[in-house]
Amino acid sequence: MARAPSQSEIERLARRALDELPEAFRPAAREVALRVEDFAPDWMLDEMGIENPFELTGLYDGIPMTEKSVLDQPQGPDTIWLFRRPILDEWADRGNVTLEDLVRHVLVHELAHHFGWSDADIAAIDRWWE
Repeated sequence: MARAPSQSEIERLARRALDELPEAFRPAAREVALRVEDFAPDWMLDEMGIENPFELTGLYDGIPMTEKSVLDQPQGPDTIWLFRRPILDEWADRGNVTLEDLVRHVLVHELAHHFGWSDADIAAIDRWWE
């Protein structure tokens, strides 16, 4: 019987995707904390008005680089959250992408919030739609 990939396996795929980013973005991307949980915590879902935890595959929690100021008070590290069960559910539903590609796609989408990337910037890095 096959078993579902663990949180650590999802994290390994995400870290590989970080290593494959264009060199110009890798150092700053590696400074963002990465957390993999089965589902988003209830407080996060409540803040976002999401009732079904399967609707959230990832989240960027932080201040985008385009909005940071030296006057900002430290609030903790910028964090990308990846939610294993919703990612696995989407992967199974799609049936036409690899888990590695889906994890990369979710990660790049969340990094876009951190870097302030446009849709064109995302498309140049994540060839998801090809």
